[in-house]
Amino acid sequence: QAQLVESGGGLVQAGGSLGLSCAASGRSIGLDDMGWFRRTPGKEREFVAAITWSGGLTDYAHSVKGRFTISRDNAKNTVYLQMVTLRPEDTAVYYCAAGVSGRWTYHVDENNYWSWGQGTQVTVSS
Repeated sequence: QAQLVESGGGLVQAGGSLGLSCAASGRSIGLDDMGWFRRTPGKEREFVAAITWSGGLTDYAHSVKGRFTISRDNAKNTVYLQMVTLRPEDTAVYYCAAGVSGRWTYHVDENNYWSWGQGTQVTVSS
């Protein structure tokens, strides 16, 4: 079982940038599809971005497309989420997750992910 630890969250003004990292330990995530999700109080956790094990495919929620970039470094067992032009509505707890490889069709579904980090808070002030 991989343990996932997110870092890089914080407080930023609208229009600013943040970079999140998700470091895995315990086992390699090099063959896992990986995703980022977020949750705001009173709302369900929602899909943000995903990347295949090779990095060959990525996908984004419509609300973040063009502003967020997911990437990975399998040698470092780490996945990243670079966020630019942040908006107050991006405020949330961000989670990374390891998904079942070979099931890319379901990458927006949180039930496809078998290991989750504890989350990191991102707050965007207006």
